[in-house]
Amino acid sequence: MGFHRRPQAALAFAREVERRAPDDVTTTWWRKDRDPTKVFVDYNQNARDHTIASAYSVRGVPEGRVSTPISWAEVDTVMPADWTIATVPARFAELGDLHAGIDDAVFSIDPLIEWAERDEQQGAPDPVEAGEEAPAG
Repeated sequence: MGFHRRPQAALAFAREVERRAPDDVTTTWWRKDRDPTKVFVDYNQNARDHTIASAYSVRGVPEGRVSTPISWAEVDTVMPADWTIATVPARFAELGDLHAGIDDAVFSIDPLIEWAERDEQQGAPDPVEAGEEAPAG
């Protein structure tokens, strides 16, 4: 299993989430084609040279938002604007690092590769990647 398989694993994961929660999730690439009430699982963030913010990264916006781990209990009650360079230090002091155990939760991508192979065998269409033209047809 190599690094080159990670895009297939990410897409398989996204498709499986969509299968399990079709009323809430989409993997439809083009924004104009997406249901705006659904969560878009962006499987293409695993592409080469893409960058994402790690935990506690300050975002490049005037309000100084911080990429902040949250608990499942907070999902329905927090907004990105809640976490800034002014608010996160106190939260960290109170709760500690909610991201601390991430390296203890290691899993194999083998099941994801199996899902990707299943999807391919079942004729799942290739996704349109960022910046590419939609396929003709």
